[in-house]
Amino acid sequence: MHPFSRLASIATVMALTLTPAYAEAPSVKAVAKTYADIAQAGYEDSLTTAKTMRAAIAAMIAAPSQATLDAARKSWLAARVPYQQTEVYRFGNAIVDDWEGKVNAWPLDEGLIDYVAGDYGTESEENSLYTANVIANRSLKVGGETVDTSTITKALLSETLQEAGGIEANVATGYHAIEFLLWGQDLNGSDAGAGNRPATDYDTKNCTGGNCARRAAYLVTATDLLIDDLEWMVVQWAENGAARNGLVNGQPEDLIRALFTGMGSLSYGELAGERMKLGLLLHDPEEEHDCFADNTHNSHYYDALGIQNVYLGRYKRIDSSMVEGASMADLVKTKSARTDAALRAALQSTMTKMSAMVARAEGGEAYDQMIGEGNTEGNAVVQAAIDALLVQTKAIERAVAVVDQKDITFEGSDSLDNPGAVQ
Repeated sequence: MHPFSRLASIATVMALTLTPAYAEAPSVKAVAKTYADIAQAGYEDSLTTAKTMRAAIAAMIAAPSQATLDAARKSWLAARVPYQQTEVYRFGNAIVDDWEGKVNAWPLDEGLIDYVAGDYGTESEENSLYTANVIANRSLKVGGETVDTSTITKALLSETLQEAGGIEANVATGYHAIEFLLWGQDLNGSDAGAGNRPATDYDTKNCTGGNCARRAAYLVTATDLLIDDLEWMVVQWAENGAARNGLVNGQPEDLIRALFTGMGSLSYGELAGERMKLGLLLHDPEEEHDCFADNTHNSHYYDALGIQNVYLGRYKRIDSSMVEGASMADLVKTKSARTDAALRAALQSTMTKMSAMVARAEGGEAYDQMIGEGNTEGNAVVQAAIDALLVQTKAIERAVAVVDQKDITFEGSDSLDNPGAVQ
């Protein structure tokens, strides 16, 4: 190669490397639009999959069998994929955070809803409704007053029973109530196996578990409520919706705060801490997010993917189309290409570690087995994902500093900040 040509090639490579750091920054309003577009698409996909689940549940109730129950379960698993990717909109968006408990509250005292077995126990000092069993009882004492539960209505579930007595474990609605009704308790501890509710729990002609018609009514009502709640959230992110308008037409710092608070809090306190490290410290199979279905590996994976989505400004919809646009990554890159590259690398490392966890689960070892005491290899796979999330959080903090936002704090977790306090 001629010396001049070689120098020209080097100059071209340098220009390509340096250009992003000097490129024109996208407007914060453009970044906000992409952020809102991804939220809208994610909640629309969540709504679509919830409606598909509702149809599968109706088919199962009409003709209970292992095949129709399996189809309903499969539809629930599919519904979790888009919803988990929206969790990054929590923490930084009050509209989402105030609403989220209706649809994804966890953990839950499942004895509130239906029959329980095994070593669940018969009472709890903290929760008088621990084994209330709404499905089996046509009236209950709630807060010292007798409540008519003869007809299972949306109001009964969402207004009377959800967090009754101010107790967060009284979860009567949302994905996990539906999950419990489809799978039943997972009585396997850290051994293999998920919940194993029989299809005959919905067969009024050959009923197991008792109260099959009421169980079906509860399942349908809870699913209809989930659809109602998702429809409401779609409106908040649509054109002229309150959540969208507050960011697209608000102050630039509001968007930056919402986006990074969601990323950092989900990455650190919520996912690395409460959903992963806590269970690993305790080696407790009850400390897994999708515990009845043994779907926790996917739940964590799609939470992490949601964090990546909002930073990079792109989301793959359930129909495989892409929603993408000006991103926070573009904005950070114009201020510090090195910081952007480090955060991209950290996000990818997290997804790699999460993928290893998913592969292990798909290979036959569920998440509750991975965190079990004495499972050195499984524990290490989970810890590697936690460690990646911690590195990722540090990279997010550096990106926050680059955009000069000073009043952003992330949710913490005793399991990370004060593990000695965890029991």
